Amino acid sequence: MVQITSEVPGTVLSLNVDDTQRVRAGQPLLELDPADAKIAVADAEADLARAVRQVRGLFAQSQELRAQIDQREQAERTADDDLKRRGGLLTDGAISQEELSHARDAVTTTRANVAAARQQLSQTVAQIDGTTIANHPQVLAAAAAVRNADLALHRTELTSPVSGVIAKRSVEVGQRVAAGTPLLAVVPLDDVWVDANFKEVQLQRMRAGQPVSVRTDLYGHSVTYHGHVVGIAAGSGSAFALLPAQNASGNWIKIVQRVPVRILLDAEDLKAHPLRVGLSTTVRVDLHDASGPPMSEAMRNVPLPRQASAGDDPAVDARIAAIIMDNAGPKANEPARLSRNARGRRGHAVGQLEGQPQGRRESQGENRDGGGPGEVTRGGALVAGSP
Repeated sequence: MVQITSEVPGTVLSLNVDDTQRVRAGQPLLELDPADAKIAVADAEADLARAVRQVRGLFAQSQELRAQIDQREQAERTADDDLKRRGGLLTDGAISQEELSHARDAVTTTRANVAAARQQLSQTVAQIDGTTIANHPQVLAAAAAVRNADLALHRTELTSPVSGVIAKRSVEVGQRVAAGTPLLAVVPLDDVWVDANFKEVQLQRMRAGQPVSVRTDLYGHSVTYHGHVVGIAAGSGSAFALLPAQNASGNWIKIVQRVPVRILLDAEDLKAHPLRVGLSTTVRVDLHDASGPPMSEAMRNVPLPRQASAGDDPAVDARIAAIIMDNAGPKANEPARLSRNARGRRGHAVGQLEGQPQGRRESQGENRDGGGPGEVTRGGALVAGSP
């Protein structure tokens, strides 16, 4: 029995199924109000566009700072030349000592301006080093927020994970539900089994694979199901009870325990005569062949399919890529250019920050991206459905 619960809170807008109704896998069961989730998606997409533009601004700022460094280096060279000329004029008395001092101060100021511009460029490069606009951490975080918001919107529509019959519906239209609230259940009647509760003294020769015949009170003696034993439970029914028996008292009385034995029925018999969960049955196990193992590997007629993840939506990835492209322009996947002489080798780039004069460059290091024979045993049992 598959319990259907909501993963997000919301108000039920529509209810498409009711008890005893048969549904197919993937069929819509109910829908929650998607208004809040749609607003969250729009807000996340706006944040993504804002993050792309901010990162784009960092890339543009680095280009601006390089140009500023070139300008300040030119001013530094001009100040150096002026100081040299004034140094020669001082001996001739053409300029005063004060004017020469002003020239020296100008050289010091221009050198400080160049150093400050280089430091500011280093700070900007540290934020974009080894990235593009599309894979910058700020953009990736905003894209993850878009996926999270879209996932919440997707979860406002609940679909059936398996084919079966609706049971235990407790939700109504207009009801406000919280995340994790049980709403209804889907019972896959094409994949049921029998848990036969045999006495422990009847299990000595019982093995997996032994043929079994089952009759139910639902169809009477006119219908006989065929199947086989697939395994014996790890403990008796009382051992897994809500309040297990405590046998440590001095006046303990021995009670023969019953152990559940899993019986797998033939699929054709189930298709011809569907069963319901919780029915009483009479089970007969043929113990002639006791050479099989106590357990079997095959526990179901049909293996349960793997459910697709709600986060695997190519449409969301396409929408994120479109937002990045619309706001980043044609250079969304262009890496940051850190050096005039950058050399690429297996994803490595070595060089200096652009704008530092020859002979006075500061190395920025390396950037890596990267029963006995023949006897027949009888026992009572209950039909069980998929968990």
